[in-house]
Amino acid sequence: MCSIYVHADPMQYESRTRSIRIDNVVTTIRLENQFWDVLAEMAEKEGQTTNQLVSTLHGELFALREDTPNFASFLRVSCLRYLSLQQAGEMVHPDTDIRTLPALSTASSRRH
Repeated sequence: MCSIYVHADPMQYESRTRSIRIDNVVTTIRLENQFWDVLAEMAEKEGQTTNQLVSTLHGELFALREDTPNFASFLRVSCLRYLSLQQAGEMVHPDTDIRTLPALSTASSRRH
């Protein structure tokens, strides 16, 4: 069963650091290559560069929460949520506006 995971291309789980300008400040973000690939796909869908998407996500998160602790983890979860929407068939059409899709609930919130 685990064969599909352990035989993954090691490049997918190697980390890569990118410098991104957020609110006129250059910051670095380290993510695994697989997550950068998903962010690039998300950005293309939104007609943005990956850096623009990351900056937009940071701005929207900050506006909602007034803080962005563990932003790299937030980006990883965003990628997983995006892929979950695709798997659920919510992202079938290329012209689907991501902002119109329902937020996914978390497993912990479903248990309560």
